Amino acid sequence: MGWRIGVDIGGTFTDVALVDDQAGRIEVVKVPTTPADFGDGVVTAVRRALDTYKVSPRDVTLLSHATTVVTNALLEETGARTALIATKGFRDVLELRRSARGDLYDLFQDPPAVLVPRHRRLEVNERIDAQGQVVVPLDPAELVGMIARVKALKVDSVAVSLLYSFLNDSHEKLIGERLRGALPGVPVYLSSEVLPEIREFERASTTAVCAYVGPLLKSYLERLQTVLSQLGLPPLLVMGSSGGVFDVAQGLKMPAMAVESGPAAGVIAAGLAGRQLGRPNIISFDMGGTTAKASLIANGEIATTAEYEVGGSGNLNRWLHGTGHPIRVPVIDLAEVSAGGGSIAWIDSAGGLRVGPRSAGAAPGPVCYGRGGTSPTVTDADVVLGYLDRTALLGGALPIDAKAAAAAIGKQIGEPLGQTAIEAAAGIIAVVNNGMAEALRIVSVERGHDPREFSLVAFGGAGPVHAARLAEELDIPEVVIPPIPGGFSALGLIATDLRRDYVRTLYTGLAEADLGRLTGVFSRMESDARLMLAEAKVPEDRRELTRSADVRYSRQAYELTVPMAAGPITRASLDALAQTFHDRHRQTYGHDSPGEAVHLVNVRLTATGRLDRVNIAQASKGGGDATKGRRDVWFSETGMQPCPIMARERLAVGGELVGPVIVEAADSTIVVPPGWRARVDAGGFIVLARR
Repeated sequence: MGWRIGVDIGGTFTDVALVDDQAGRIEVVKVPTTPADFGDGVVTAVRRALDTYKVSPRDVTLLSHATTVVTNALLEETGARTALIATKGFRDVLELRRSARGDLYDLFQDPPAVLVPRHRRLEVNERIDAQGQVVVPLDPAELVGMIARVKALKVDSVAVSLLYSFLNDSHEKLIGERLRGALPGVPVYLSSEVLPEIREFERASTTAVCAYVGPLLKSYLERLQTVLSQLGLPPLLVMGSSGGVFDVAQGLKMPAMAVESGPAAGVIAAGLAGRQLGRPNIISFDMGGTTAKASLIANGEIATTAEYEVGGSGNLNRWLHGTGHPIRVPVIDLAEVSAGGGSIAWIDSAGGLRVGPRSAGAAPGPVCYGRGGTSPTVTDADVVLGYLDRTALLGGALPIDAKAAAAAIGKQIGEPLGQTAIEAAAGIIAVVNNGMAEALRIVSVERGHDPREFSLVAFGGAGPVHAARLAEELDIPEVVIPPIPGGFSALGLIATDLRRDYVRTLYTGLAEADLGRLTGVFSRMESDARLMLAEAKVPEDRRELTRSADVRYSRQAYELTVPMAAGPITRASLDALAQTFHDRHRQTYGHDSPGEAVHLVNVRLTATGRLDRVNIAQASKGGGDATKGRRDVWFSETGMQPCPIMARERLAVGGELVGPVIVEAADSTIVVPPGWRARVDAGGFIVLARR
């Protein structure tokens, strides 16, 4: 028994959550994010956490981290100098892409930047057909000239993606063997190792993404691991986009797994809160400094999807829009909008009020932080309206300049619109709330779920400020604010499990599927998974293998991933898989076709190593008077009026607060509007419900 530590990098703050397994104690530390070198902020935050709470590094049993290195490298186009080797005639697959476009009516739309320019895309004369048979053998002598060309390009990494290598990887393996021998120190990513799955563009894109970000991720994690090891801390684990952690070695084999690791951690923590509260149906809402993320958990199950684009609008819904770089790895199904505390408000050319996507970030930050920011943000509007303390945040550690915030909003937003600073601030909040409500609508209504049957779990530094108003938009009956909401995503890093996902293409109709072949494919994946769990030193009684399959109707082009039962594969189990698919299709699209043939495309396996469960409940220490004072707060129902301010740590269990009221803690502020009431339960959760 000891301490577990989770570190999450946000757009404005880097959060550290600490859990004492023995005492059940939870603490959080927040420091400003350091965009110039994220590792500096991580190390500073960890050192401060150890010093503040007198934790010896020898007592730390788990250290997990959510990194933004992969996503930032793709968005900012700062990845490694990469070469791509493809089958002759297919060097341009990354540029040809799919026919999908972000906006069908935008004739001047630019496609995403190609990660590997054409002069670094090489071809080899080989061909494997759709049955996995060699049509044109690979000439080893040709590889000598190809390797010389790669050396001359002086690349940092190489991606290899040959046609139909997911059926027969012999040519890719030979190329990989020769490249690794000739270019020691240069990572080589083979599509048959990264993603042995059908669809050449998505497979090539995922492999290219891994090669593009791999050297940066390797440098970042190894430097960070070295510094943390010098502090005496245990080996670093990294959060994956599918909701599980993996060690550094696994992450460097498949860097694309680290995309969206921060948002995934928040959803994991929200799911844990739902289990502890006995609420299997919840909507996770995470509003930080840069973005707001929403995800849905139905019947305790976190939904994942492989339809994801980095840097595009594909993260706004289930389908790809052709505006980013596709990666075919499981990602927690979430909607993300550019609406955070640091999102900048501005007036467009038509005179309309807009919020985001630009953010003030950590440097310079909102105007009210007094760090050189000049553009009004959502946080500035929250200060002007009184939702946030007008003197200081973070328990007094962050001074606030309310007058500067009001002046910036009045001059840049209010004057062009002919409004006062208060009216302009209210408009900013209305616009940003509308955008965040759309994210909640995407993961609920557009996924076939009724939001009235769910609870909204709100966290992040700004989530509890806006949650009640968003619940009103979708008629969600209650809002749950967990303990330490400001560091809740970091808490998710130490409340998850070790996880790795495997996939193989097995293209066949379910009715005529070869049971022996299907059993053999799963057996090989399960053997690889058991080896991975053994190398990670996961005890046998904590290892879990879960099957699923990508299935579609025979005349469809895309699949749905549905769970598949464990045990022997029989005709009865495949019939059950087909019925599960019919049910999922009906829920997703509103209809199904029970009489139509069902087609199997990919089989998947998730290997999980269960870690000790974390109890995130924090018994309230309330007692005495929790009132801190009163301040003027604006609500649409009442206008500006005096409102009681309560200290969260002094709230009594079972006590009820009737809105309007503001509840403050060091890491976040909860706004209880008119028409709402709030109650503190024994675990320290605050539940808001309509009066």
